[in-house]
Amino acid sequence: MTHFLSRRSFIAQASLGSAFYISGARAAEPQWKARQYTNQPAASPLFKALTDTWNAVREQTHGRLDVTVYPQNNGLAGSDPAALKLLQSGELEFYTLMGGILSQAVPAMDIQGLPFAFKTVNQVYKMDAGPLGRFLDKECEAKGIHRIRHGMLENGFRQINMRNKEIRTVDDLAGAKIRVPDGDMFRDFFKTVGAEPVTLNINKLYDALKDGTVDGQENPLVIAETNKLYEVTKNISMTNHMWAGFNLLANAAFWAKLPADVRKIVERNVMKNVDLQRVATDTLNTKLETTLKDRGMILNVADEGSFRAKLKGDFYPRWKKQIGTKAWTLLEEGVGKLG
Repeated sequence: MTHFLSRRSFIAQASLGSAFYISGARAAEPQWKARQYTNQPAASPLFKALTDTWNAVREQTHGRLDVTVYPQNNGLAGSDPAALKLLQSGELEFYTLMGGILSQAVPAMDIQGLPFAFKTVNQVYKMDAGPLGRFLDKECEAKGIHRIRHGMLENGFRQINMRNKEIRTVDDLAGAKIRVPDGDMFRDFFKTVGAEPVTLNINKLYDALKDGTVDGQENPLVIAETNKLYEVTKNISMTNHMWAGFNLLANAAFWAKLPADVRKIVERNVMKNVDLQRVATDTLNTKLETTLKDRGMILNVADEGSFRAKLKGDFYPRWKKQIGTKAWTLLEEGVGKLG
Protein backbone atom coordinates (compact mmCIF):
# COMPACT_ATOMS: atom_id res chain seq x y z
CA MET A 1 0.00 0.00 0.00
CA THR A 2 1.38 3.44 -0.92
CA HIS A 3 0.81 6.38 1.42
CA PHE A 4 1.06 10.01 0.29
CA LEU A 5 1.51 12.73 2.93
CA SER A 6 1.34 16.49 2.72
CA ARG A 7 4.39 18.30 4.11
CA ARG A 8 2.35 19.50 7.11
CA SER A 9 1.00 16.05 8.02
CA PHE A 10 4.44 14.57 7.43
CA ILE A 11 6.08 16.94 9.90
CA ALA A 12 3.33 16.26 12.42
CA GLN A 13 3.93 12.53 12.24
CA ALA A 14 7.69 12.98 12.37
CA SER A 15 7.36 14.98 15.57
CA LEU A 16 5.46 12.06 17.11
CA GLY A 17 8.29 9.66 16.41
CA SER A 18 6.86 7.95 13.32
CA ALA A 19 9.05 6.08 10.84
CA PHE A 20 9.22 9.07 8.49
CA TYR A 21 12.34 11.18 8.07
CA ILE A 22 13.24 14.73 7.10
CA SER A 23 16.26 15.56 4.98
CA GLY A 24 17.08 19.23 5.37
CA ALA A 25 13.87 21.22 4.78
CA ARG A 26 12.30 18.62 2.51
CA ALA A 27 10.07 15.72 3.49
CA ALA A 28 10.97 12.23 2.34
CA GLU A 29 9.36 10.62 -0.66
CA PRO A 30 6.15 8.64 -0.05
CA GLN A 31 6.67 5.57 2.10
CA TRP A 32 5.74 1.99 1.25
CA LYS A 33 4.85 -0.18 4.22
CA ALA A 34 5.16 -3.92 3.70
CA ARG A 35 5.34 -7.28 5.45
CA GLN A 36 7.88 -10.08 5.12
CA TYR A 37 6.81 -13.58 6.18
CA THR A 38 9.07 -16.58 6.73
CA ASN A 39 8.20 -20.00 8.15
CA GLN A 40 11.43 -20.08 10.17
CA PRO A 41 11.65 -19.16 13.88
CA ALA A 42 13.21 -15.95 15.13
CA ALA A 43 16.32 -17.87 16.27
CA SER A 44 17.21 -18.95 12.73
CA PRO A 45 20.01 -17.47 10.57
CA LEU A 46 17.38 -16.84 7.91
CA PHE A 47 15.30 -14.59 10.18
CA LYS A 48 18.43 -12.64 11.13
CA ALA A 49 19.35 -12.16 7.46
CA LEU A 50 15.89 -10.85 6.63
CA THR A 51 15.82 -8.54 9.64
CA ASP A 52 19.28 -7.14 8.84
CA THR A 53 18.29 -6.66 5.21
CA TRP A 54 15.10 -4.74 5.83
CA ASN A 55 16.59 -2.67 8.65
CA ALA A 56 19.32 -1.54 6.25
CA VAL A 57 16.80 -0.85 3.50
CA ARG A 58 14.69 1.25 5.86
CA GLU A 59 17.72 3.29 6.85
CA GLN A 60 19.15 3.71 3.36
CA THR A 61 15.80 4.69 1.81
CA HIS A 62 15.15 7.13 4.67
CA GLY A 63 11.93 5.36 5.55
CA ARG A 64 10.54 5.20 2.03
CA LEU A 65 10.35 1.40 2.26
CA ASP A 66 9.50 0.04 5.69
CA VAL A 67 9.26 -3.77 5.89
CA THR A 68 8.39 -5.69 9.05
CA VAL A 69 9.62 -9.30 9.32
CA TYR A 70 7.36 -11.94 10.88
CA PRO A 71 8.75 -15.36 11.93
CA GLN A 72 6.74 -18.58 11.55
CA ASN A 73 4.41 -16.94 9.03
CA ASN A 74 2.94 -14.75 11.78
CA GLY A 75 0.82 -17.71 12.93
CA LEU A 76 -1.05 -17.84 9.63
CA ALA A 77 -3.52 -20.73 9.36
CA GLY A 78 -2.55 -22.90 6.40
CA SER A 79 1.12 -21.94 6.73
CA ASP A 80 3.22 -21.90 3.53
CA PRO A 81 0.54 -22.66 0.90
CA ALA A 82 -1.74 -20.02 2.43
CA ALA A 83 1.06 -17.45 2.52
CA LEU A 84 1.91 -18.19 -1.12
CA LYS A 85 -1.67 -17.37 -2.11
CA LEU A 86 -1.49 -14.12 -0.13
CA LEU A 87 1.73 -13.23 -1.96
CA GLN A 88 0.19 -13.84 -5.38
CA SER A 89 -2.92 -11.85 -4.54
CA GLY A 90 -0.91 -8.89 -3.26
CA GLU A 91 -2.13 -9.20 0.33
CA LEU A 92 1.47 -10.06 1.32
CA GLU A 93 4.41 -8.17 -0.16
CA PHE A 94 7.47 -10.35 0.63
CA TYR A 95 7.94 -14.03 1.43
CA THR A 96 10.62 -16.73 1.60
CA LEU A 97 9.67 -20.14 0.27
CA MET A 98 11.34 -23.35 -0.88
CA GLY A 99 10.94 -24.39 -4.50
CA GLY A 100 9.06 -27.57 -3.56
CA ILE A 101 6.10 -25.56 -2.25
CA LEU A 102 6.46 -22.62 -4.63
CA SER A 103 5.87 -25.25 -7.33
CA GLN A 104 2.18 -25.23 -6.40
CA ALA A 105 2.05 -21.98 -8.35
CA VAL A 106 5.14 -22.43 -10.58
CA PRO A 107 5.72 -26.13 -11.47
CA ALA A 108 9.28 -25.56 -12.74
CA MET A 109 10.40 -24.53 -9.23
CA ASP A 110 10.40 -28.19 -8.17
CA ILE A 111 13.75 -28.39 -9.96
CA GLN A 112 15.44 -26.86 -6.89
CA GLY A 113 14.63 -29.87 -4.72
CA LEU A 114 15.07 -32.68 -7.23
CA PRO A 115 16.49 -35.66 -5.29
CA PHE A 116 20.24 -36.20 -5.69
CA ALA A 117 20.49 -33.57 -8.45
CA PHE A 118 23.07 -31.38 -6.66
CA LYS A 119 26.30 -32.43 -5.00
CA THR A 120 27.32 -29.16 -3.30
CA VAL A 121 25.70 -25.89 -2.28
CA ASN A 122 28.05 -24.00 -4.59
CA GLN A 123 26.70 -26.02 -7.49
CA VAL A 124 23.20 -24.87 -6.52
CA TYR A 125 24.25 -21.21 -6.40
CA LYS A 126 26.03 -21.45 -9.75
CA MET A 127 22.96 -22.92 -11.43
CA ASP A 128 20.70 -20.25 -9.97
CA ALA A 129 23.05 -17.48 -11.12
CA GLY A 130 22.97 -18.78 -14.69
CA PRO A 131 20.43 -19.63 -17.40
CA LEU A 132 18.39 -21.92 -15.16
CA GLY A 133 17.89 -19.15 -12.62
CA ARG A 134 16.86 -16.64 -15.26
CA PHE A 135 14.35 -19.15 -16.69
CA LEU A 136 12.86 -19.66 -13.23
CA ASP A 137 12.62 -15.89 -12.81
CA LYS A 138 10.44 -15.66 -15.92
CA GLU A 139 8.27 -18.58 -14.87
CA CYS A 140 7.61 -16.94 -11.49
CA GLU A 141 6.98 -13.50 -12.98
CA ALA A 142 4.28 -15.00 -15.20
CA LYS A 143 2.44 -16.04 -12.01
CA GLY A 144 2.68 -12.64 -10.33
CA ILE A 145 5.80 -13.48 -8.28
CA HIS A 146 9.13 -11.69 -8.46
CA ARG A 147 12.24 -13.61 -7.39
CA ILE A 148 14.62 -11.04 -5.95
CA ARG A 149 18.02 -11.41 -7.59
CA HIS A 150 20.62 -13.25 -5.48
CA GLY A 151 17.84 -13.97 -2.99
CA MET A 152 18.40 -17.71 -2.64
CA LEU A 153 18.83 -18.30 1.08
CA GLU A 154 20.53 -21.43 2.38
CA ASN A 155 19.03 -24.18 4.51
CA GLY A 156 21.33 -27.10 3.68
CA PHE A 157 20.96 -30.62 2.38
CA ARG A 158 18.12 -32.63 3.86
CA GLN A 159 18.82 -35.51 6.28
CA ILE A 160 16.47 -38.07 7.85
CA ASN A 161 15.76 -37.55 11.54
CA MET A 162 14.06 -40.46 13.39
CA ARG A 163 12.54 -40.84 16.84
CA ASN A 164 14.54 -43.99 17.60
CA LYS A 165 15.85 -45.77 14.51
CA GLU A 166 18.95 -45.65 12.34
CA ILE A 167 18.47 -45.43 8.57
CA ARG A 168 21.53 -47.09 7.08
CA THR A 169 20.06 -48.18 3.74
CA VAL A 170 16.84 -47.35 1.93
CA ASP A 171 15.32 -50.63 3.16
CA ASP A 172 15.34 -49.29 6.72
CA LEU A 173 12.68 -46.77 5.68
CA ALA A 174 10.14 -49.41 4.68
CA GLY A 175 6.75 -48.46 6.15
CA ALA A 176 8.12 -45.61 8.28
CA LYS A 177 5.85 -42.59 8.70
CA ILE A 178 7.95 -39.61 7.62
CA ARG A 179 6.73 -36.05 7.97
CA VAL A 180 7.15 -34.09 4.73
CA PRO A 181 6.24 -30.55 3.64
CA ASP A 182 3.14 -29.99 1.51
CA GLY A 183 4.76 -30.72 -1.84
CA ASP A 184 4.09 -33.48 -4.38
CA MET A 185 7.77 -34.21 -4.97
CA PHE A 186 8.39 -34.84 -1.27
CA ARG A 187 5.47 -37.26 -1.11
CA ASP A 188 6.43 -39.02 -4.34
CA PHE A 189 10.07 -39.40 -3.33
CA PHE A 190 9.30 -41.01 0.02
CA LYS A 191 6.68 -43.31 -1.47
CA THR A 192 9.23 -44.35 -4.10
CA VAL A 193 11.80 -45.25 -1.44
CA GLY A 194 9.24 -47.26 0.53
CA ALA A 195 8.22 -44.88 3.33
CA GLU A 196 4.80 -43.51 4.21
CA PRO A 197 4.86 -39.70 3.82
CA VAL A 198 2.73 -37.65 6.20
CA THR A 199 2.14 -33.99 5.33
CA LEU A 200 2.26 -31.64 8.32
CA ASN A 201 3.02 -27.95 8.75
CA ILE A 202 6.34 -27.40 10.47
CA ASN A 203 4.66 -25.71 13.43
CA LYS A 204 3.06 -29.08 14.27
CA LEU A 205 6.20 -31.15 13.75
CA TYR A 206 7.58 -31.11 17.30
CA ASP A 207 4.34 -32.41 18.80
CA ALA A 208 3.89 -35.01 16.05
CA LEU A 209 7.33 -36.43 16.80
CA LYS A 210 6.77 -36.27 20.53
CA ASP A 211 3.50 -38.22 20.48
CA GLY A 212 4.54 -40.66 17.74
CA THR A 213 2.12 -39.45 15.06
CA VAL A 214 5.16 -39.70 12.78
CA ASP A 215 8.29 -41.84 13.11
CA GLY A 216 10.62 -39.21 11.72
CA GLN A 217 11.13 -36.18 9.56
CA GLU A 218 13.58 -34.96 6.93
CA ASN A 219 15.23 -31.56 6.97
CA PRO A 220 18.68 -29.96 7.18
CA LEU A 221 20.35 -30.21 10.58
CA VAL A 222 19.68 -26.55 11.29
CA ILE A 223 15.95 -27.34 11.48
CA ALA A 224 16.54 -30.00 14.13
CA GLU A 225 18.45 -27.40 16.13
CA THR A 226 16.28 -24.30 15.77
CA ASN A 227 13.06 -26.26 16.30
CA LYS A 228 14.55 -28.28 19.22
CA LEU A 229 13.77 -31.62 17.57
CA TYR A 230 16.66 -33.14 19.52
CA GLU A 231 14.27 -33.20 22.46
CA VAL A 232 11.88 -35.60 20.72
CA THR A 233 14.15 -37.63 18.41
CA LYS A 234 17.23 -39.79 18.83
CA ASN A 235 18.71 -40.54 15.39
CA ILE A 236 19.87 -38.56 12.39
CA SER A 237 20.91 -40.36 9.22
CA MET A 238 22.96 -38.32 6.76
CA THR A 239 21.36 -38.94 3.37
CA ASN A 240 21.80 -35.60 1.57
CA HIS A 241 18.78 -36.60 -0.48
CA MET A 242 17.64 -33.08 -1.47
CA TRP A 243 19.03 -29.57 -1.35
CA ALA A 244 16.85 -27.20 0.68
CA GLY A 245 16.77 -23.44 0.53
CA PHE A 246 14.43 -20.48 0.34
CA ASN A 247 13.68 -18.07 -2.47
CA LEU A 248 13.23 -14.44 -1.43
CA LEU A 249 10.04 -13.44 -3.21
CA ALA A 250 8.03 -10.28 -3.77
CA ASN A 251 4.56 -9.71 -5.09
CA ALA A 252 5.40 -8.72 -8.68
CA ALA A 253 2.96 -5.79 -8.84
CA PHE A 254 4.23 -4.35 -5.54
CA TRP A 255 7.85 -4.74 -6.66
CA ALA A 256 7.15 -3.02 -9.98
CA LYS A 257 5.66 0.01 -8.20
CA LEU A 258 8.81 0.65 -6.18
CA PRO A 259 11.13 3.29 -7.65
CA ALA A 260 14.23 1.97 -9.41
CA ASP A 261 16.58 3.41 -6.79
CA VAL A 262 14.66 1.68 -3.99
CA ARG A 263 14.78 -1.64 -5.83
CA LYS A 264 18.54 -1.26 -6.24
CA ILE A 265 18.95 -0.60 -2.52
CA VAL A 266 16.94 -3.75 -1.77
CA GLU A 267 18.97 -5.88 -4.17
CA ARG A 268 22.28 -4.56 -2.82
CA ASN A 269 21.34 -5.40 0.76
CA VAL A 270 19.86 -8.76 -0.22
CA MET A 271 23.13 -9.74 -1.87
CA LYS A 272 25.17 -8.71 1.18
CA ASN A 273 23.00 -10.44 3.76
CA VAL A 274 22.23 -13.56 1.73
CA ASP A 275 25.96 -14.16 1.32
CA LEU A 276 26.37 -13.86 5.08
CA GLN A 277 23.37 -16.13 5.73
CA ARG A 278 24.69 -18.81 3.40
CA VAL A 279 28.03 -18.92 5.19
CA ALA A 280 26.37 -18.84 8.62
CA THR A 281 23.96 -21.65 7.77
CA ASP A 282 26.59 -23.84 6.13
CA THR A 283 28.90 -23.33 9.11
CA LEU A 284 26.08 -24.07 11.54
CA ASN A 285 25.06 -27.27 9.73
CA THR A 286 28.68 -28.47 9.87
CA LYS A 287 29.03 -27.64 13.57
CA LEU A 288 25.71 -29.30 14.34
CA GLU A 289 27.08 -32.71 13.46
CA THR A 290 29.04 -32.37 16.70
CA THR A 291 26.55 -30.29 18.66
CA LEU A 292 23.68 -32.72 18.11
CA LYS A 293 25.88 -35.63 19.17
CA ASP A 294 26.65 -33.69 22.34
CA ARG A 295 22.91 -33.36 22.88
CA GLY A 296 22.68 -37.15 22.92
CA MET A 297 21.72 -37.80 19.31
CA ILE A 298 23.19 -40.62 17.25
CA LEU A 299 24.39 -39.70 13.75
CA ASN A 300 25.24 -42.14 10.99
CA VAL A 301 26.04 -41.86 7.29
CA ALA A 302 23.48 -43.64 5.11
CA ASP A 303 24.21 -45.51 1.90
CA GLU A 304 23.14 -42.94 -0.70
CA GLY A 305 23.56 -45.50 -3.47
CA SER A 306 20.72 -47.60 -2.10
CA PHE A 307 18.43 -44.55 -2.34
CA ARG A 308 19.54 -43.63 -5.83
CA ALA A 309 18.85 -47.16 -7.03
CA LYS A 310 15.16 -46.75 -6.16
CA LEU A 311 14.91 -43.75 -8.50
CA LYS A 312 16.19 -45.52 -11.60
CA GLY A 313 12.71 -46.53 -12.76
CA ASP A 314 10.18 -43.91 -13.77
CA PHE A 315 10.81 -41.34 -11.01
CA TYR A 316 13.02 -38.99 -13.04
CA PRO A 317 11.02 -39.32 -16.30
CA ARG A 318 7.85 -38.60 -14.34
CA TRP A 319 9.31 -35.45 -12.83
CA LYS A 320 10.88 -34.30 -16.08
CA LYS A 321 7.36 -34.20 -17.49
CA GLN A 322 6.02 -32.39 -14.43
CA ILE A 323 8.81 -29.79 -14.24
CA GLY A 324 9.13 -29.25 -17.97
CA THR A 325 11.76 -30.05 -20.58
CA LYS A 326 13.32 -26.56 -20.63
CA ALA A 327 14.18 -26.42 -16.93
CA TRP A 328 15.30 -30.05 -16.94
CA THR A 329 17.63 -29.49 -19.90
CA LEU A 330 19.16 -26.41 -18.28
CA LEU A 331 19.72 -28.36 -15.08
CA GLU A 332 21.40 -31.30 -16.81
CA GLU A 333 23.69 -28.92 -18.68
CA GLY A 334 25.13 -27.97 -15.30
CA VAL A 335 24.93 -31.15 -13.20
CA GLY A 336 25.05 -33.94 -15.77
CA LYS A 337 22.54 -36.56 -16.86
CA LEU A 338 20.01 -37.65 -14.24
CA GLY A 339 18.59 -41.13 -13.87
